[in-house]
Amino acid sequence: MNDLTANARHWGIATEYNDVFGRRFVASDETLTRLIDAVSAGCAHPQPLDVPAEPLRAFQGDGRRVWGLAVQLYALRSRCNWGHGDFTDLRNLVALAGARGAAAIGLNPLHALFTDRAEEASPYAPNSRLFLNPLYIDVEALPEFPGLAAAGLADEVAALRATDMIAYARVAAVKLRGLRLAHDAFRRQASAARRADFDAFRAEQGEALLRYACFEVLRRQYAPAPWPQWPRPWCAPDRAQLDGFRAAHEAECEFHEFMQWAADRQLAACAATARGAGMPVGLYLDLAVGIDRHGADAWSLRDAVLPGVSMGAPPDALNVEGQDWGLAPFNPHMLPADDFAAMRQLMRATMRHAGAIRLDHVLGLNRVFMVPLGLSAKEGAYVQFPFQQLLRVIAEESSDRRCIVIGEDLGTVPEHFRETVARWGLWGYRVVLFEREGDGRFKQPEAYPAEAVAAFNTHDLSSFHGWLVGHDLAVKRGIGLDPGEDDGARAWARQMLRAILSERAPGYAPDDIAAVAALLAATPSRLAIVALDDVLGVLDQINVPGTVEQHPNWRRKLPLALEELETHEGLVRVAQAFAQGGRSIAG
Repeated sequence: MNDLTANARHWGIATEYNDVFGRRFVASDETLTRLIDAVSAGCAHPQPLDVPAEPLRAFQGDGRRVWGLAVQLYALRSRCNWGHGDFTDLRNLVALAGARGAAAIGLNPLHALFTDRAEEASPYAPNSRLFLNPLYIDVEALPEFPGLAAAGLADEVAALRATDMIAYARVAAVKLRGLRLAHDAFRRQASAARRADFDAFRAEQGEALLRYACFEVLRRQYAPAPWPQWPRPWCAPDRAQLDGFRAAHEAECEFHEFMQWAADRQLAACAATARGAGMPVGLYLDLAVGIDRHGADAWSLRDAVLPGVSMGAPPDALNVEGQDWGLAPFNPHMLPADDFAAMRQLMRATMRHAGAIRLDHVLGLNRVFMVPLGLSAKEGAYVQFPFQQLLRVIAEESSDRRCIVIGEDLGTVPEHFRETVARWGLWGYRVVLFEREGDGRFKQPEAYPAEAVAAFNTHDLSSFHGWLVGHDLAVKRGIGLDPGEDDGARAWARQMLRAILSERAPGYAPDDIAAVAALLAATPSRLAIVALDDVLGVLDQINVPGTVEQHPNWRRKLPLALEELETHEGLVRVAQAFAQGGRSIAG
């Protein structure tokens, strides 16, 4: 073992790995040198950490087997939104689903993105995971907003409402105009109660909100330069500098605080509606695995974040070149500071209004595949994280906040990984498309674990109806991607799915999403999820990994307005299938 290899292992960097095809990859000297430089910055040496002796179990819910709807919030149509789903739409959907017997609404990440770069719409590349996306605010629900006609926005909003694809830049522009009108009125004539509530929110959020608001103002002041290129005092300002900056730019900083307050209170109202409907889970929120390296969290938490590397994944059957997600990870050797303060802050922000959260790529608690900037995804290497200690922190926060935690554990994971996560009380994730026997048959529902979420697909996979007709294969081939499956394999899989659906859901046609609901209902898994896209028969998948411009990722609206969903036959059948499987909360 040479000195470089020994030093890499000293810092928890794997010098080689095998991909899912069994091919052995050895990290280059450049990869190891750059990763060592990144993770050792600011650290004298790796901090020895005690392994918790006895796992604390995360919150487990009330024990019932229940079901929920998964939805991309931005995709909701309604007669009242501004061309982009909002929190009033969510509140109405919660009430509708609860009345149908659903226990949960599963959502895409609601993290703050970049409103001035709104076309960069992926909810998994956030500006901040500590705060919310202002585009989800229902502007007309703000008491200070003068109304569409008085604001001169009625025609533009009507046009945005009529589009089939979300015009993010136009939606952001009109929403920001409306929000500024509301904020101006708030500054002039807010009621005492509204001002007191705003001040209470600011005090509760403290320095995190101060930093976020200052960052948003500074970012626009120095645009287009990313924050590492700003004047030195503003690359790493202390609290006194931030207080001075806010005092000098009080109205503009307050505008960003005002938007976060409005978003928080509207999301809280959605959670309250779920509780009022007797939904034992309510909002099931998704936590993105990383952050934009030039965003607010990377600037605010720069000591805990690695800016010179990107998270990703090694080659696998669906992504033969590997993946570079362009996201900045935490530094595993800085995370333990102040009893994992940065991780606790993230958990509390995500759990704030949630009955359950999903940790995207939960494997990252154990190890993260990191790619030094400028190298290909194949030239990355795994970096070890303080796995058991992070599980302790998550379990403690889950228990304190009575919030279920689901770990998205799809794909190849290290030996005993799932068993370790389960001991701490985190639920797993099971997807019908991947639950197959060696001969291609789909597993019987009894084979699914109890402490898990069961679903047919995910946002990165084909829709149910698209899968049945091979639409996803055609789309990928049409844009030059290897779908990882040929037509013969799909035909066999389709035959196998129809066989198990005919056996386990005999009252439904095998091409009916209600048959899938019946199959999921029969599993022991505590939460079964069906995507609203599948209920409505959407062909296209939400996101095609590995594409940016080639496919309209994160842009498609649902084909039906929310007001028409209550009597939709597909939803009625899905709800009935879950009720017959003993999962309904109604009655």
